[in-house]
Amino acid sequence: MREFRNLSPHGTILVAAPRIFKPGEEWILKIVESAEPDGYLVRNFDHAEYFKCGERVGDFSLNVSNAVSADYLMQEWGLSRVTASYDLNVEQLLAFAGQWRPSRLEVCLHQRMPMFHMEHCVFCAFLSSGKDFRDCGRPCEKHQVELVDRVGEKHYLRADAGCRNTLYNSRIQTGAEHFSDLVQGGITHFRIDFLNESPQDIPVILEAYRRLAKQEISGSELWRSLKLTSQLGVTRGQFQSAEKGAWQRTS
Repeated sequence: MREFRNLSPHGTILVAAPRIFKPGEEWILKIVESAEPDGYLVRNFDHAEYFKCGERVGDFSLNVSNAVSADYLMQEWGLSRVTASYDLNVEQLLAFAGQWRPSRLEVCLHQRMPMFHMEHCVFCAFLSSGKDFRDCGRPCEKHQVELVDRVGEKHYLRADAGCRNTLYNSRIQTGAEHFSDLVQGGITHFRIDFLNESPQDIPVILEAYRRLAKQEISGSELWRSLKLTSQLGVTRGQFQSAEKGAWQRTS
């Protein structure tokens, strides 16, 4: 935390505990709390109940997709803002912002989409002769594992502090093409999620989004130059506009 403070002495630093929480894992939350951050990324109701101090931002895993759920979380848990659910496509997201308070809504503009979580630890099963965290030797801290699907895409596997595994999509996706529409809709908080980017790639990506925010490049130019997938949320939706006034079914 000291290193981050030195890098950004005037910035606000929020930290995140593992997305999944089970009874008896309060020790993980205590470790996160001991970092003494400015606040927390709240990823489930146990986090909202445990972390009482500092700024708290609701993560996408709370699945906030309408004004009713957003108001409940803000009033019940005192969150400063909430991240929109990944289930929303851009039309649904803009409709949500129009019905609620867009200044309190956060949009994850750049990420590898988490595909699923599992209790089974692939690292322990295939890279260790141990049975669990007590004797596995923590291969998850030394190796990078990718699962290859039927078309050859390599999806990235990560283990959390509770030994649960999350599989992330091989393709980085961005909502940059819709950035101007989101800003016009009143949304002012955007997030960029990194997973395994190199120290050389991160400044390049951040600079591209800085230029996007200053309208020096378009969203299309950004995703093409960075070779990203242009998509906001899990899907584009059941219907996609072919041209103004016409609609077609998409696969």
